[in-house]
Amino acid sequence: MSISNSQRAFIFDMDGTIVDNMAFHTKSWLAFFARRGHDLDADEFFRATAGRQGHEIMSKYLGKPVTKEEGAALDFEKESLYRELYAPHLAAVNGFEDFIARAKSAGVKLAVATAAPNENIDFTLDGLDLRKQFDAIAGAADVAHGKPAPDVFLLAAQRSGALPANSIVFEDAPLGVEAARRAGMRAVVLTTTLPADAFAEFDNVIAVVRDFSELDVEELFASATN
Repeated sequence: MSISNSQRAFIFDMDGTIVDNMAFHTKSWLAFFARRGHDLDADEFFRATAGRQGHEIMSKYLGKPVTKEEGAALDFEKESLYRELYAPHLAAVNGFEDFIARAKSAGVKLAVATAAPNENIDFTLDGLDLRKQFDAIAGAADVAHGKPAPDVFLLAAQRSGALPANSIVFEDAPLGVEAARRAGMRAVVLTTTLPADAFAEFDNVIAVVRDFSELDVEELFASATN
């Protein structure tokens, strides 16, 4: 079955992809760890963690295993700080709403696949009144493992009714592109946070753009079949 006559899906990472907010996430993480005596480099931290779930990040930098249950209070502290920092700046990436409108007109299913907790999903999608645009949403609470594991992308495709091979992922982080690769999906990279050369190693990237105004729905699916 070809992509042209089976269900197609666009699967969007949220933070750094639908919204250009990763600088605010990084600031809130650095402040969170500074309170605990850890001085971290922002760029290095982003590359190592973007797409991972909160308790996974805490385990790595606190130097001890942190379960989802143990991390709940710590997550609340960090994410509350993030929402406070980013709320005045909440906005969709340029061209996003026009792009998804064209995709819907072409019969493409739309899904969100994010490492964010439910509170941040609500904050972003409801804050921008975008929830109604999506056929499926998969977040950190829905899967056991964060990116680069493929779990969240596979779940989003399943909930959309699309096969992985017919799904295109939109990402801003190397761990997310790797998760898409492991899911058997092609990826479009947005350079909201990192330059194009940060993704040079990935053979599943079909486009690298600054924002959604540079993308054409049918051209992406044509690229995905080549």
